[in-house]
Amino acid sequence: MLIRAALPHDLAVITGIYDHAVRHGTASFELQPPDQKEMTRRYEALLAGGYPYLVAEIEGEIAGYAYAGPYRARPAYHWSVEDSIYVAPQSQRRGVGRALIERLIADAEAAGFRQMIAVIGDSANAGSIELHHCAGFRMVGTFDNVGFKFGRWLDSVLMQRPLGAGATTAP
Repeated sequence: MLIRAALPHDLAVITGIYDHAVRHGTASFELQPPDQKEMTRRYEALLAGGYPYLVAEIEGEIAGYAYAGPYRARPAYHWSVEDSIYVAPQSQRRGVGRALIERLIADAEAAGFRQMIAVIGDSANAGSIELHHCAGFRMVGTFDNVGFKFGRWLDSVLMQRPLGAGATTAP
């Protein structure tokens, strides 16, 4: 498996992976999948902000992607990022998520970020919760019933992991 920086020509496949996640899963609370133009806009905004954006390749095919983005827009949050990880359905349970999150953490640390926040859609998303736990995230809490998708209420699970020196020193 190769983990590398995402490139513009990867966005068609990334858009397809996210389309499937939006249409069939509860990891994202979006109800309509964005088109490739919107995914390109999001990608460019993250790169312009100095955030890591990665893809995982298996035998030359993109198996998943991950990125860190701003946790919140206000300046005091600058050192905290929120992670997003999506794995193609046919590539799940093959270590793609683990490889992506490990590299994403390393790249976010190298960029000087100090905290990584996971906002996991649906408290029943045991795979994502376990992935984050194994990557050193701790459970912070759950917002009960804050999203409504597929005819049911969904929770958001919050997890957090320090990066680098974390809060032990000023940035």
